[in-house]
Amino acid sequence: MDDYNQTAKNDFLYERFRYLGKFTPQNYLFNANLQEFSQRVSYLCNLQTLGKISSQDCYEEIELLWQQLTQSFKALGIERKDVNE
Repeated sequence: MDDYNQTAKNDFLYERFRYLGKFTPQNYLFNANLQEFSQRVSYLCNLQTLGKISSQDCYEEIELLWQQLTQSFKALGIERKDVNE
């Protein structure tokens, strides 16, 4: 597959939306992490719905993703007041 087709495939599968909040590098990076979390949870839910993975496996994977997202939030040093603005 050439680079153009691979890029088009990735853009379709892993669509990203631009960040509209208060810009800081930390907020921008967390937004990217949040979009990735959302995409992965969606895939996991679809796999569980189709019977490809069990409910327990789906829950455990989502729990792991949530922990990673929480760690990312803390590591970036984003304050709660920044989120609500």
